[in-house]
Amino acid sequence: MASQRRNTTTPELEELRRGQAKKRSGTDPSHILDKAIYQLWETINDLDQIQPERVEHYRVSIFGSSRIRRGDPIYEEVKSLSYELARMGIDIVTGGGPGLMEAANSGASEGQIQSKARTFGLAIHLPTEEAANPFVDKVFRHRTFFSRLHHFVRLSSAFIVMPGGIGTALELFMVWQLLQVKHMTEHPLILVGTMWAGLIEWIDRAMVQKGLCSPQDLGIVSVVGSSKEAIPIISASYEQFKGEKKANAHAGTGA
Repeated sequence: MASQRRNTTTPELEELRRGQAKKRSGTDPSHILDKAIYQLWETINDLDQIQPERVEHYRVSIFGSSRIRRGDPIYEEVKSLSYELARMGIDIVTGGGPGLMEAANSGASEGQIQSKARTFGLAIHLPTEEAANPFVDKVFRHRTFFSRLHHFVRLSSAFIVMPGGIGTALELFMVWQLLQVKHMTEHPLILVGTMWAGLIEWIDRAMVQKGLCSPQDLGIVSVVGSSKEAIPIISASYEQFKGEKKANAHAGTGA
């Protein structure tokens, strides 16, 4: 049987096989992956061009630690904050996980009873966060932080940053940079709590005073001591949003 298989081989077939093997050995998998990722983001960029600059519904993303549990004063503060925002008719967006994300979605689910607000969870596949919390109306599941962060930006008209760790800082700085380079405008970015004062002081000392960023960049964020101080900022932005939406609808009718 082995001799029969060898007899089916021709010089032409052997040359073809050698050529294919050589071609396979010269293929760089990372190049193929990089090309695929580039094409994906090109598609996303194209979609950005045809979508409206502002979303149809006013939504607030609330960022914060997954490690702060029920019973902690900050948990209850976030729950009350999202409750008040949902009562106003504002949608709430979180990472969909436990901790302060759960607090925000929970408060919104109670506040939405008196409004048409909805609560969203942008879940990420992590060993420590396998399921979204039970208080979200709509869950979007992401495999990468890149797509998840982009989704936060696409959905939201404002951002509230509560105490958190590395993940919360990542979300904060991405939004901050997009506002800095004016890829987004008129989107409030509010830092709540005492932990952020040290960060702002460090940025001022290590970046602004050394010319690594502008003094105006610090003015992009609003730093407040409690979530109650964030509500008037969001309320003013929401009223502006509704006014612009009404004016656009009026212009669209030609009236």
